[in-house]
Amino acid sequence: MKSNSKGIIIINLGSPDNYDVKSVRKYLNEFLMDERVIDIPSVLRQIIVKGIVVPFRAPKSAEAYQYVWTEQGSPLKVITEEFAVQVQNNLEVPVTIAMRYGSPTPAEALIDLENRVENLQEILIAPMYPHYAMSSYETALLHITEHVKSLRKDIKLRILKPFYNDPEYIASLAESIKPYLVQNDFDAFLFSYHGLPIRHLKKSDTTNNHCYSNKSCCKIKSKAWDTCYKHQVKITTKLVVEKLNLDSEKVIVSFQSRLGSDKWIQPFTDKEIEELPGRGIKKLMVLCPAFVADCLETLEEMDVRGKETFMNNGGEVFVRVPCLNTSADWVKTFSAYCMGYENEYKALWE
Repeated sequence: MKSNSKGIIIINLGSPDNYDVKSVRKYLNEFLMDERVIDIPSVLRQIIVKGIVVPFRAPKSAEAYQYVWTEQGSPLKVITEEFAVQVQNNLEVPVTIAMRYGSPTPAEALIDLENRVENLQEILIAPMYPHYAMSSYETALLHITEHVKSLRKDIKLRILKPFYNDPEYIASLAESIKPYLVQNDFDAFLFSYHGLPIRHLKKSDTTNNHCYSNKSCCKIKSKAWDTCYKHQVKITTKLVVEKLNLDSEKVIVSFQSRLGSDKWIQPFTDKEIEELPGRGIKKLMVLCPAFVADCLETLEEMDVRGKETFMNNGGEVFVRVPCLNTSADWVKTFSAYCMGYENEYKALWE
């Protein structure tokens, strides 16, 4: 195969085109109407999303987006674009991006590669999600593969698997955290991951009888672990804690950004942050490893509302470690994944 026959598409969540209510409403409709995000019958989803949730949330979300918006645009999109540029600097293979919701679309990403690759035969698709979840990794993967295949049936696709336990990814995370450990003697380390309805975990269980079958399901080895978000975030936490030699007694795992009244994975981050000062935890480090790029959930939900809640309830120090973003170690690690997908990193690719 010729060296100019491959291309790489990095795919992330996406953002509104702007922070005005109209743009945010359009984005929320696309996002929440995804059957893998709100997995209820279509008619009922239409009523709830378009009739209740979006009209109520759009103005509030628009205000939050306005707070984090940069001169270049949405932080998540800007960071993803810059990340792609820096990865491209390490590779001869053309790199482009697509978003699950909003732009650029998979079709636009494909056109970009076709314009840059003389004889495009193979695309490496890299979802920027360390952990498997039907509402993030799975929907992004299916969205882009279905669209690309509809336009190019002959194209070969290789997929980056969730990399939650890859040693190089863990090393990149650890390196991003180290500088903040010298600033304070923290009372606790809060690993806050994006929340999921428990129903999603059960749906993703390929064995149909493991997840939440008992209280120790995340400790009992099973094929279900391959698609179990809760197990995977626990492994990421464990490996980072070991890599940094953190006191495991100070480590807390929680889940943020829940929506609706379904049963979600607990404990909830907002509740933990509110209660921690009363439990003697005054100096808190917060990490959000479910996100590789800073976004609304980290920059506004954690850095603004989370910090305010913690300090108002008696906290003294609140430090949220930035996501990997475009850190040199992460760019190097991801570039190595792409360069070595046929040899030393073969296990990470489908």
